Amino acid sequence: MDANAIETTLAAADRELAAGRLPELRALGFWRAVAAVKRDRRLVARYADRIAHIDRATFVRAVPLHTSAAVGIVLLFLGFALGILLLGVAEPFDRPWRELVLLAAAGALDATTHGLAHFLVGTAVGIRYTDAFVDLPKKPQPGLKIDYASYLRASATGRAWMHASGAIATKLTPFVVIPYALAIRCDAWAIVVLLAIGVLQIATDVLFSVKASDWKKFRREMRLARRSTAWVDDR
Repeated sequence: MDANAIETTLAAADRELAAGRLPELRALGFWRAVAAVKRDRRLVARYADRIAHIDRATFVRAVPLHTSAAVGIVLLFLGFALGILLLGVAEPFDRPWRELVLLAAAGALDATTHGLAHFLVGTAVGIRYTDAFVDLPKKPQPGLKIDYASYLRASATGRAWMHASGAIATKLTPFVVIPYALAIRCDAWAIVVLLAIGVLQIATDVLFSVKASDWKKFRREMRLARRSTAWVDDR
């Protein structure tokens, strides 16, 4: 897609927004235009802010349950802190309360580490966030909306690891909690539940995420990073 086609596509999305409609970005070719922009740093400089405006305006219309990124990040940190606190107080309880408190802690950590990992790694590579959201019923897990201008300006490798970080953090959480559960002598059924959660999450990633979620995006950005490196070497 050349610059003229990109301009035409973005103009069509702008018209849909100006008319008060929810743009069908995929049907308009918006994401093909974004992919073309990613491959040329000059186009990133020219179109990043405009793409970000279209992306967020569409998001705001499509996802009503959202708030500022700052509020969402604070809530994620509070949820993470609650999980750590519950781990710390689980040991003195008698069974089955010890096991139930520990599993509640693991749930809080599992629900929050995904978004926090995206935030921390994304921030480190220059990506900013505009909103926190829950997109019911499609994505019940809390999410953070990226600022697409900063996303485009970040390196492809940085974008890739931002996507991977959330998946890695979530998959590690149950396995990190298991040694602690053993140390405080939790019953075997709680260990089995943690192990099952961890295995199920890995299986879900293998079956679905490589096709439609974080790992798909990781692979997409790493392919772009390799192509960019090859282009530089050829020069």
